[in-house]
Amino acid sequence: MESMVVFYPCLDIEKTSRFYEETIGLTCCQDQGSCRIFDTGYGYLGFCEYDDHVLATRTCISFNLKSVEAVNKKYIEMKAKQIAGLTQPQKHPKFAVYSFFMKDPNGYTLEFQKIL
Repeated sequence: MESMVVFYPCLDIEKTSRFYEETIGLTCCQDQGSCRIFDTGYGYLGFCEYDDHVLATRTCISFNLKSVEAVNKKYIEMKAKQIAGLTQPQKHPKFAVYSFFMKDPNGYTLEFQKIL
């Protein structure tokens, strides 16, 4: 793994971005419109905008991998372990990401991704 991004949902990406850039002082290192990633100096903090308040309460812990091939390799490893909630690796329909998802023992969503 290269680094880690923890994603939090939000209802207004512009308001959220202004707060984290202007008030907290973080730098936006990736802007995908309704999803933005901020560099904390020690890791990354991401926010994705959702219109639906129920969707906005979901969280996702994302692990950044070095390549699409590394994502596929990690998927094969997790599939062999019969991990719950495992999805097929694929390019995200909304964001420039290739990833798969699974659940941890607490029900949290984990994503293993390569940001394209």
